[in-house]
Amino acid sequence: TDTFLLASGITDEGMLEPLAQAAISLSDLWLIQPLLLLMGGVLLVMIQAAIRRHHATAVVLTVLTLLLSIGCLAQVAGSAALERPQLITALIQVDAFVLCLWALLLLTALLVTALAWHYWRDQQWQMEALYILLLSATLGACVLVASRHFAALFIGLELMTISLIGMLGYPVSQSDSQARAPLEAALKYLVLSAVASAILLFGMALIYATTGSLEFSSISGRITPAGQTPDLYLLMGIALLVAGLGFKLSLVPFHLWTPDVYQGAPLPVTAFIASLSKVAVLAVLLRFVLMADGQQQPVLLNTLSLLAVASMLVGNLLALLQDNPKRLLAYSSIAHMGYVMLALLLPAPYAAEAATFYLIAYALMTLGVFSVLSLMSRAGAEPTSIEDLRGLCWQQPLLGLCMTVMLLSLAGIPLTIGFIGKFYLVAAAVQAELWLPLAALIIGSVLGLYYYLLIVVVMLTVKTDEDEYRSIGTIGYALLLLSITAVFALGIFPDFVMESLRKMSVLIS
Repeated sequence: TDTFLLASGITDEGMLEPLAQAAISLSDLWLIQPLLLLMGGVLLVMIQAAIRRHHATAVVLTVLTLLLSIGCLAQVAGSAALERPQLITALIQVDAFVLCLWALLLLTALLVTALAWHYWRDQQWQMEALYILLLSATLGACVLVASRHFAALFIGLELMTISLIGMLGYPVSQSDSQARAPLEAALKYLVLSAVASAILLFGMALIYATTGSLEFSSISGRITPAGQTPDLYLLMGIALLVAGLGFKLSLVPFHLWTPDVYQGAPLPVTAFIASLSKVAVLAVLLRFVLMADGQQQPVLLNTLSLLAVASMLVGNLLALLQDNPKRLLAYSSIAHMGYVMLALLLPAPYAAEAATFYLIAYALMTLGVFSVLSLMSRAGAEPTSIEDLRGLCWQQPLLGLCMTVMLLSLAGIPLTIGFIGKFYLVAAAVQAELWLPLAALIIGSVLGLYYYLLIVVVMLTVKTDEDEYRSIGTIGYALLLLSITAVFALGIFPDFVMESLRKMSVLIS
């Protein structure tokens, strides 16, 4: 043992404990079946592309991979082993919270795959790379939400980010002029994401230098220890970590990339980055706050509170000035990330429950809006202004109905899932006496109501000249009907989901 320690540069036998936890058993492999299937799907689509390039085949393989992953997820959820959190080495943890988020991410990827097929189906060039990147980004997001260690967090985050960069730059047309916007969006995201990753790594280094551990729980009780002076390096590390994750979440003041990237990217990719990446990063931030005992750390809570308030107000104010639908939705997503950040300020049981429900609502509403925009578009021909939506309710009634329902839900109108999500946050904030974030949420919701209803009014206005819209097909009709049904079903009968989340919330930390 001494010889091994000397050769490895390890001077303390206690440092071998994480190495002893690195072995993976068959039961561990059973729990991470969805991750293994996603990896297999990536390889399968790669092999298919090497043998024969065919768009429809790549779509079928991607859909089968995601469906099998969802099926295995149901098996894992029924396992008796999940009566308590299960550690897969020291890096990731599988519990009810993780399974819930995995299901949401896989369903998101499945919907975006269908949108991508509809959007690019008339194009003649090879599309296999897009679906390889989509599966890779989904795999990274699934690793991210299961992380309980900074190494796993960084691996999952970078796998997701690098895949998103390739997806953002995917051309929408063979025209050089129309290919510039996605390329510009990808380059902006690449440069700023690299800066954010460097900041994130520096923060992790400072935390490790102070605590001697890379686990989230190592920070618990050490940010502002009772009767002691706070450690400056640890505070700097926490600040840099929050800044790095704040960039991924588009929180103010780290939001400047968001409208340009949303506008330049192809619509299905915009839907993917607006939903999947935000859900994954917010989930890992929630786990970090709970495992680090953030509710007992005034410095961390004050920082998160300021970010939430700024995002709610700035996001909604800037959305009022937008005419491009994608830029408007970009600023809207900034505001909604501020709303869900309020949940992180709540006591532990309520934080997980409220945040998870709002993430489900946000993903559903965002995907619904972008589904409508994608289904009424084709590669190289997207709505560029709100005026392009004029008369949509009369020319394509189902598209108009779905867009109206999603916008009303985003505004928090009763009988929709968006209303339940905001009501949940308001009730919990009142109980926790978070008056400043609560005031910002109310003001932001009023501002949001104006520009959401403005779009609805435009869609209901009769248009004099008739535009020819693309046929949305059977899959499109099914997606729209499922979205509308889910928004109303979870808005009118949320009890079942809330009860499940209430049981799940006690296991997250």
